[in-house]
Amino acid sequence: MAQVLEFRLPDLGEGLTEAEVVRWLVEVGDVVAIDQPVVEVETAKAMVEVPCPYAGVVTARFGEEGAELPVGAPLLTVAVGEQDAGAAGDAGDATGGSGNVLVGYGTGAPPARRRRVRPAPMASGSRDTSGAVEAAAPVAAAAPAARSARTAGVPAVAHATAVAERPADGPVPVISPLVRRLARENGVDLRQLSGSGPEGLILRADVEDVLRADAARGRGAGAPAAPATAPTAGPAQASGSRVPLKGVRGAVADKLSRSRREIPDATCWVDADATELMRARAAMNAAGGQKISLLALLARICTAALARHPELNSRVDMEAREIIRLDAVHLGFAAQTERGLVVPVVRDAHTRDAESLTAEFARLTEAARAGTLTPAELTGGTFTLNNYGVFGVDGSTPIINHPEAAMLGVGRIVPKPWVHEGEMAVRQVVQLSLTFDHRVCDGGTAGGFLRYVADCVEQPAVLLRTL
Repeated sequence: MAQVLEFRLPDLGEGLTEAEVVRWLVEVGDVVAIDQPVVEVETAKAMVEVPCPYAGVVTARFGEEGAELPVGAPLLTVAVGEQDAGAAGDAGDATGGSGNVLVGYGTGAPPARRRRVRPAPMASGSRDTSGAVEAAAPVAAAAPAARSARTAGVPAVAHATAVAERPADGPVPVISPLVRRLARENGVDLRQLSGSGPEGLILRADVEDVLRADAARGRGAGAPAAPATAPTAGPAQASGSRVPLKGVRGAVADKLSRSRREIPDATCWVDADATELMRARAAMNAAGGQKISLLALLARICTAALARHPELNSRVDMEAREIIRLDAVHLGFAAQTERGLVVPVVRDAHTRDAESLTAEFARLTEAARAGTLTPAELTGGTFTLNNYGVFGVDGSTPIINHPEAAMLGVGRIVPKPWVHEGEMAVRQVVQLSLTFDHRVCDGGTAGGFLRYVADCVEQPAVLLRTL
């Protein structure tokens, strides 16, 4: 007898709680092999092909193309067993899983006893013969109804059974830490909520519904909300369009807002004469071999500066009230793509030479433009290098890429009047800016870091001391 296994949307990376279905790669009735990609999704940072850990026949899909699904929501169901062995061919042990992983996602053997979604009450005289495949479908469909029931002011009656079934001392299923914080800051008891997500998962919308209901009750019993008044005679309101704040743009908005909210940042900057750095790069490239990029030289200078000022390669743990200084430098760099701004990460940048950095920057930039960066290539950075000079601007005050502690900004390199060896000359000048978390260091450390970077730009031979 075939066994129906449910495959859920796995954890796709740090802080990613949802993904948009871009394109299904399989149809209902298709035979799939272990680790075969079944759906292409767009997370807040990248396009990802999600592999299925089971081999068998696709019996159901959940989510139309363009729909957003939370992590843990059902993606599809697969019928596996003896009757599918011949059709699946050499797909392997269908029930064992592949063992391959995405971020935080394992594909071991499924548990012997699986939790089933309790179906809605049926009409008298009917009998449930749908099985596991159809039982999962009402989860997503019931979500809007569940939320509307709460906003109608009947949460206690409509969800008493679900809340009562939750152990008093057990964990509360919440989609993300941000939802927990929203509830905590507004005094919402999560144990009194029944989530509208899969298997009772509490979503942000569930908490916001409670807050709206509380606000409505706060206006007083029998006092209806004040109706929206029509605008008085005067200039007509400007017309326009609404752009959904989701995907890459939504992720950038959330991260930058959090950075501004949580990090007490400060910025210092300095102009530097980059003439000698440009000459050194030209000499390297004239010597033959792989061409060295300017970004790679700036990255090499950054890693040397961080070795001298490790305070800036750190992050802050406010709950423990500790500054965590990190041993490795995983260098992020800002890359503008058609999908928006992304920050790929060069792993162990402190161990790479200029040639290795050039090659890795080129590889990650190409993947960013193609939209094929993996979640692992977009997370885990410890310091960011932002070359906004490519946009033709001289300076900026970058926003720190949370939870990092600093970001170095580099403006355009242009000919400018400059006093060189006591005389006025035309030199290649660049503005460097450092935005830093004032909790990890004071201005003296930040200034020392920036001054060392500027010295290496002006006199590349300074860098030889650290090689």
